[in-house]
Amino acid sequence: MKKDDFKGITLQQMEALIYVVEERTFSGAARKMFLTQPSLTKHIKNVEELLGVKILNRRSRDITLTPEGKILYDYAKRILRLREEATEKIQRVREDEAGNIFICASTIPATYILPRVLSDFRKAHPDIRFYLQNADSEEVIEMITGNRGEVGFIGKDPRSSRLHAEALWKDRLVLAVPAGHPLAKKGSVTLAELCREPFIIRERGSATREIFENYLRDQKKLTLASFNIISEVGSSEAVKEAVLAGLGVSVISVHAISREIDRGLITEVPIKGCRIERYFYLIYRRQFALMHHHKLFLDFVKNHRLEKAPPA
Repeated sequence: MKKDDFKGITLQQMEALIYVVEERTFSGAARKMFLTQPSLTKHIKNVEELLGVKILNRRSRDITLTPEGKILYDYAKRILRLREEATEKIQRVREDEAGNIFICASTIPATYILPRVLSDFRKAHPDIRFYLQNADSEEVIEMITGNRGEVGFIGKDPRSSRLHAEALWKDRLVLAVPAGHPLAKKGSVTLAELCREPFIIRERGSATREIFENYLRDQKKLTLASFNIISEVGSSEAVKEAVLAGLGVSVISVHAISREIDRGLITEVPIKGCRIERYFYLIYRRQFALMHHHKLFLDFVKNHRLEKAPPA
């Protein structure tokens, strides 16, 4: 591929790649773009011919990115995001309360906290729209620093000089066991007892896992190697479903299981001598040019109090 070949790639071709990846089918992507499937397929084929490489692996039931495709996809997202930003700034030359906010959030904030926060905010500011993308905390940090998102919410302090970070909402990590489990009948368990139980853990990159690992190392001189880990999963919902199914027990945010605790489906069992707490952080780039609608939102979330605080 020559450097000039990349100049031949159009914004519509980048959009085609993004929609194929997000919809996971050519037919679904074509519908989203109001194109025929052959037209959309031609867009992808033209890109591959320009670059001289495959950008998609086409299997019977799945479509995945090649390494080259992943690079192009990431840059396509950033380029189209910049187009949206330029359009928005041109349309909003005078400050008003309308606009779009692109949010990236880790699992717990995205799933259990932000829906309520955004609902409350929209009641006061109905002209502001949100685009929410869910990823693990490390990916959210990369998205915000890489200008692929404007505002982020994560479960740990990013400790980055490029980011403004502010602690917002408190959280506790608790031991979750299914109702009827032998541990559920005990008033508390020791770490030694917990280490013998089949244990489910979040994937690397998850702030929940990192906070738990750091607590074990710093406070108890233990590592995850001491646990009987039988499964590593990619979301708190997957952890919760595995616990409900009786696969094992886990340490998880109290926000994720509060509804199941109330319904008697999951029991929180105290771990003797352990109290694992953290904050969820608001992050955005220090060099980010905040518009009026961003400032309204940031002021709101900084002062927002969750309806139901984590149980003490």
